[in-house]
Amino acid sequence: MPFLIIYVTHPDETTAKDISDMLLTKKLVACANIFPIKSAYWWDAAIQHENEYVSILKTSTEKWTAVKTEIESLHPYQTPCIVRWEASANEKYENWIHESVNP
Repeated sequence: MPFLIIYVTHPDETTAKDISDMLLTKKLVACANIFPIKSAYWWDAAIQHENEYVSILKTSTEKWTAVKTEIESLHPYQTPCIVRWEASANEKYENWIHESVNP
């Protein structure tokens, strides 16, 4: 049973935790992994270098629209990075994800 991995960048750890906690509280995601990264990207016609945080979220495919909408409503970036991949895993883990977001 496929599920989604959603990759989101954040300006700081607090923002990453707050958004992840909100998604968890609303049962939109089963779990979130948060870690620091160094990012380089184009913005305002120049290459920017920033310290950011990433959250990797796991959820069912049915929750994609709700997760994306919630992140967009909470995220401080003008153009947040919200990327999804369809994934598969061992059956027990996939079942846990689906049970966590569909209690």
